[in-house]
Amino acid sequence: MAHHDHEDHEHDRGLSYDLPVLARRRMIRLFAGASLVPLVGCAGTEEKSSSATSASTASSASTECATIPNETAGPYPGDGSNGVNVLKESGVVRGDITSSFGDSAGGTAEGVPLTVTLTVVDAASGCGTPKAGAAVYLWHCDREGNYSLYSEGVTDENYLRGVQEADDKGQVTFKSIFPACYTGRWPHIHFEVYGSLEDATAATSITSTSQLALPKDVCDTVYATDGYSRSVTNLAQLSLETDNIFSDGYDQQLAAVDGSVEKGYTATLTVPV
Repeated sequence: MAHHDHEDHEHDRGLSYDLPVLARRRMIRLFAGASLVPLVGCAGTEEKSSSATSASTASSASTECATIPNETAGPYPGDGSNGVNVLKESGVVRGDITSSFGDSAGGTAEGVPLTVTLTVVDAASGCGTPKAGAAVYLWHCDREGNYSLYSEGVTDENYLRGVQEADDKGQVTFKSIFPACYTGRWPHIHFEVYGSLEDATAATSITSTSQLALPKDVCDTVYATDGYSRSVTNLAQLSLETDNIFSDGYDQQLAAVDGSVEKGYTATLTVPV
């Protein structure tokens, strides 16, 4: 299977593509700081550079909750916005996304097991109300850094892509594998939130597009195992603070991860929309 570096096929299109998104988010933070009215995350997280934000978080957390930061879906979303549309294929609604489905080649993504649980909540209610009935489309690269449907060697595969409807707790859960760290990007998982399963499978009316970041200590442990050797080199050249997506703040996007290589890992994140 061929490897695909950031420079070779422009994973997530790079800084020039993402700059407008980053600039808008930084401008919002500048205005918020000037007026001393911070954007407060659902868990009461702080802006690292502002003591004023920290001081006012406690008083506003109960009534205000910042939505998950919007990010680029990258060049490989598979939602019809850039070529192929996997969302309209029968079988995309599933919890186990490790294998391809339908008329694809039928391959299975190898790697350390990872179960991802996202809890979708209503930001307008202070993150206190789960968005039952919402839907999440989740996708990420495989152990080699390739994206199914797009990358050379896996264009006939659609593994590591799937849709789930949120339950009464607002939760969706996907059984997957730990993604690689490819050149130029911190290890991450893409997701889109839709108002309903009907919207998701029609690939229409996206509520939010964002990315989940994985913590360094877990990445170091996973990448020391067989099959992830290229990720060791790539991760050594990156940090969350220099990544072109997460460099302007990642408190709301850094997943909590537990587990082990032997038993697999679980990643959890609250997603206010």
